[in-house]
Amino acid sequence: MNGRKRAPRFAALAGTLATLCATNALADDRVKTESGVVECMAAASPGVRIFRGIPFAAPPVRALRWRAPQPVKPWKGVRKAAEFGPRCMQATIYPDMIFRDRADRPMREDCLYLNVWTPAKSARDGLAVMVWFYGGGFQAGSSSEPRYDGENFAAKGIIVVSVNYRLGVFGFLSHPELTRESRKRASGNYGLMDQIASLRWVKKNIGAFGGDPEKVTIAGESAGSLSVSALMASPLASGFFRGAIGESGAFFGHPPGSAMQALSETEKTGTKFVESVGAKDLAVLRAKTAEELLTAAEKDPSVRFWPSVDGYVLPKDVAATFAEGKQRHVPLLAGWNAEEASWAVVYAKEKPTAQTFPAQLRSRFNDRAAEVLRLYPSSTDEEARKSAIDLASDLFIVYITWEWLEMQNKTGKAAVYGYVLDRTPPVSPDMMVNGVSPEELGSRHACEIEYVFGALKSQPNPWEPVDFKISDAMASYWANFTKTGDPNGPGLAKWPAYDGGQDPSMMRFGEEIQAAPQTHRERYEYWSGSADTPGPH
Repeated sequence: MNGRKRAPRFAALAGTLATLCATNALADDRVKTESGVVECMAAASPGVRIFRGIPFAAPPVRALRWRAPQPVKPWKGVRKAAEFGPRCMQATIYPDMIFRDRADRPMREDCLYLNVWTPAKSARDGLAVMVWFYGGGFQAGSSSEPRYDGENFAAKGIIVVSVNYRLGVFGFLSHPELTRESRKRASGNYGLMDQIASLRWVKKNIGAFGGDPEKVTIAGESAGSLSVSALMASPLASGFFRGAIGESGAFFGHPPGSAMQALSETEKTGTKFVESVGAKDLAVLRAKTAEELLTAAEKDPSVRFWPSVDGYVLPKDVAATFAEGKQRHVPLLAGWNAEEASWAVVYAKEKPTAQTFPAQLRSRFNDRAAEVLRLYPSSTDEEARKSAIDLASDLFIVYITWEWLEMQNKTGKAAVYGYVLDRTPPVSPDMMVNGVSPEELGSRHACEIEYVFGALKSQPNPWEPVDFKISDAMASYWANFTKTGDPNGPGLAKWPAYDGGQDPSMMRFGEEIQAAPQTHRERYEYWSGSADTPGPH
């Protein structure tokens, strides 16, 4: 989902800011998990400790490829948790992604590792915990990205756990033989199982890091946000978290079921793939190298390996589960960015004008073009450009995230909070993204991440004081929500709950940080009743 590019890589300072705790180890710098002892690194922030690259499941290789994650084999002695684990197998889809994996093993199937940032002084502190799942369209991403650094959140009094999970063909391949060999008669969704396994690890081990296993909030952006909505619907994730945060994305669409395929359909995709690599059975398929499989999966861009309704991890489509009120009834904080998609990147090859935009709508929506044009007008060239951005953004991410807020407010039994980021991150004038200038991009998809994590300095952008103000506010709201299920706290503008009325309040983060009535609701309601299905693509 993260089709974006960012500024060039900022020089890493971690090596100069952090040193191994082992140089002057204290008792609490070594933590005993159920699998063995890990030793931390010190962070730049006083009192914050970092544990990187902790295995939470056995390497999913050879016979364990395309199986549910298995327990970690215990180790003896002390494991120095100083480096991130390798990222999971993936193609270079999003060149903006920056990874901090070990140079000698940057990408492997053996990738099920997590990281912990903790400010706890002892195992008795009982701090709240945020578990973060990265974005990348379920095809790319890693917990080692600098923008996911949990140090700022830890300085605000919560523990952050960031998690790797299997991607693409390794994480979501369905096949009739895989289904038959499973005791649950299901296949696919291994990446979601990895996420659930990480939550099980947190439940068992986070107390030793000073966390409270009963105070866990799951969070993510884009595919990570889609994952959060799926975990709220999965019976396998029940009891592992008490709050949810979603940034730009959810498994919703209209009608319910449009965003996910059933197992019978994904098995057909898997069968086609297995035939393409000439594997006569699972033994041959598992004997192939990870590189061979990754290369084969890249050959046909029309084949997508993606979460599905497998009958086990997800007995029903996520939207249908929410409609029935059978999701986890936990507080939800979710929202989107004002310009999630550019017309140039997502919607049209030709820059829309007052003359061309109506023609583009007629080509796409046929006899419904007049209705769409009423919601996305184009009386001037500038209005046409803005409407094209709005339409691309709504159909890409905004509508499905709005539907999540609406449905959780309607059928859930806990508070809901909505937000919009309406700040264009300042960038160098010469920066171009897919041939588009920064002014065209606006508050684009994924640009909120650095603000939320307080990681603006991970990018060499010409940040302004207002950016640091927004970042500190967002991080404080997110930390408060993790602690209590309510984002509000001292020194922050009041964030009202999303009440589901005609004009529910949304927190807007821009030049001003304030609650305001939801705008453009008529557009979202139109897509809610439309046969043209917005949803994750």
